[in-house]
Amino acid sequence: MHRYVNGEADSDIKAFELSSDSITVEFSDGTVYLYDCSSAGVANIQQMKQLALSGRGLNTYINNYAKRDHAVRIR
Repeated sequence: MHRYVNGEADSDIKAFELSSDSITVEFSDGTVYLYDCSSAGVANIQQMKQLALSGRGLNTYINNYAKRDHAVRIR
């Protein structure tokens, strides 16, 4: 997993991992969710990847557009 830069310093996201059709996100409470194209949609996954790489806005985006759209809770 890659450490989330967290440019806003108030994010609940700790780390992320990207693959061709998914993003895995680790939150500060230790929970880890996998979001993929079939669960959250291609557009959402692409936007989440861009936000993860930029280090800004991923937590807000997930809360507003993809909170319940994860494919699986890993832990």
